[in-house]
Amino acid sequence: MTENIEQQWAVKGATLSDKSARKEFKLTQEEILEGISDGKLHYRVNYVYGNPWFRLLRIEVEILVEEKHGSKYLQENKFKTELKHINKELKILGRQIRALEIKRKELLAKLGMKR
Repeated sequence: MTENIEQQWAVKGATLSDKSARKEFKLTQEEILEGISDGKLHYRVNYVYGNPWFRLLRIEVEILVEEKHGSKYLQENKFKTELKHINKELKILGRQIRALEIKRKELLAKLGMKR
């Protein structure tokens, strides 16, 4: 189990910050600290501009949330988070499409002038 935990730290998307855990799973800082002190959450301390924050394993946070609020709550949160990411990506792609359409019209206009 310890080897698996050590491998998880290097996997992209397998960790999240305590701030992200609070935002995504509606946990409080106290619940996170309680999970750490109870040994349910492994963590690493990182620093940004001298300010510390906890890096947590996503799978352990999900287990903690499921214990506290149930599997339905966890599943709904996963769906909401995925939907939020999809909406954000669609918004970005929409802007890119509009920019490309403008560029296309400009190029077609320039080609039309040269003919």
